Amino acid sequence: MWIGCNLSLLSHESSSHYFYIMSLRHQLTDVLTDYLPANPKEAIKGTELIRLLRMKLEGNYSDASLRYHFSIMSCDPTSPIAKVEKGQGYYRRTAAVPALSTAQELFSQYQGRLDDIEGNGEEVDHAMMRIRKFRAIVNKWCDVNGRFPFAFREPFGADAPIGNLWKFPEMILIDWDNGEEVEHARAMINLKSQLGLPPFRMHAARLRILPAHHSFREDFFQALSASSWAQGGELIYAAPIEDEALADSIRQLSATFGIGVTTFGLTAEILDDLPRPANIINAHPRETEALMERLDVTRVAMAKSRPHLDWSSLEAIRGDSADVDKLLNWLSGSVEIGRILPYQDEK
Repeated sequence: MWIGCNLSLLSHESSSHYFYIMSLRHQLTDVLTDYLPANPKEAIKGTELIRLLRMKLEGNYSDASLRYHFSIMSCDPTSPIAKVEKGQGYYRRTAAVPALSTAQELFSQYQGRLDDIEGNGEEVDHAMMRIRKFRAIVNKWCDVNGRFPFAFREPFGADAPIGNLWKFPEMILIDWDNGEEVEHARAMINLKSQLGLPPFRMHAARLRILPAHHSFREDFFQALSASSWAQGGELIYAAPIEDEALADSIRQLSATFGIGVTTFGLTAEILDDLPRPANIINAHPRETEALMERLDVTRVAMAKSRPHLDWSSLEAIRGDSADVDKLLNWLSGSVEIGRILPYQDEK
C-alpha cells in the first residue's frame, strides 16, 4: 500500500515519459541497496546519495527527478529505500514480509472478514507493520539467546502455491551443540558427521501474531507439517495466551505431537509502541536490552527434539525452493570454517 503518495501525475504523462520513469525506477531498485545503510541512525542524505548513484546510473537524470523517485519509492513497502520518519536521509528497508504468509496472517487476525478492511489501506499497513516488528523482535531475541535464525522468503512469494504454508516454516532456528565456538569441537563434529548426526539442533518455527480459538489448530498443524523434515517444530506467538482454556488445548496438542509453543507477551499496544523494524534489527546493546525488557517470554509447551534430520524429506523439498540450498550452504560453510556466523541474505 502506498500511503500519502500522489501518483496521479503519472496518468498525465506520455507513454514515452512513463517508460523513462520505469527505466529509472528499475535502475534504482537494482543499485540502491549497495549504497543505503541498514541502520536508520546512519541514514544518508539525498544529496550524497545522488552523487554516489550517478556513477552507476545509465542516463542523464536531473537531481529533481532522482529526488522525486526517492520520495515515491520510499512510500512503497516493496522498494529497497526507506526515509527517516523524523529527520532527513534514507536507509535500506528491511526485507519485506513474504506475501503468502502475510495474507494468511491478516486473514487470521480479521477472522476471515477481510471485507471489513477492504479499501482501508492504512489499517492494512498498520497490521503489516506489527507483523514486521514481531519478526524483527524474534531475530533480535535469537541474537541475544545464542540462536541462529534463517528466514524462508522465496516459498511465500505472491505467486507461490498455498501448499507452501504447510511445507515450509517462516523461520529455521539453529542451536549449535557447542555455542558459537566450533573450532574446539572439530573432532566431535567430524565424528557426528560420520555417524550422520548434525552438530546442531534445527527447529522449524511458525510465527503468528495472535493466538485464538478460531485459528490455533491451523497454526499448530502448519507448524507440525512444516517441521517434519527438521529435528523439531516451534510455534511462536507475539501476544500472550490469556484464555486458560485455549492454553490447555494447545498444551494437549503439544503433548501429543511435540511442537513447542512460546509467547512473547507483545500485545497490539506494545507492538505499536516498538521502534520500526530496521531500528530493532540495528539496535545497539543498551537499546537491545531495553527491547528485551519489553518481552514477557512464556514457554507454554516445550518442543521435543529428534536426534536426526529427515534427510529424505529435506531432499524432497530442495527442488521446491532455492532457499533450502541457501540454508544448507550456510550450515555446511559454518562447519567448514570452524566459525558460526549469522546468515547474511545475498540481496
